[in-house]
Amino acid sequence: MGFFQKLSRLFFPPSASKDYSYWITVKCKRCGEQIRARVDLRNDLSTEYGADGGILSYYCRKVLVGEKLCFQQIEVELTFDSNRQLVSREIKGGEFVDEADKPH
Repeated sequence: MGFFQKLSRLFFPPSASKDYSYWITVKCKRCGEQIRARVDLRNDLSTEYGADGGILSYYCRKVLVGEKLCFQQIEVELTFDSNRQLVSREIKGGEFVDEADKPH
């Protein structure tokens, strides 16, 4: 282990850190391709503040395009509460695929 790796472990010890990922799977309305995307709950969210300056909620908008020749844009809008728990979701150009509906 190099010097800088040892130094980084001193300041940033490895831990069983919380996974800050929220995964979504969508299905294109045009071609049926399923696309899986990751939302980083620390970096991808925009903060919405209340009148008192406190955090009301978080918002994320992603535009997804599949790998097939369809190139249909699928727009996903997600709203999270102040604890970064999903409150609502909307989609244009596709539909959400729930975990139970995914092929294994």
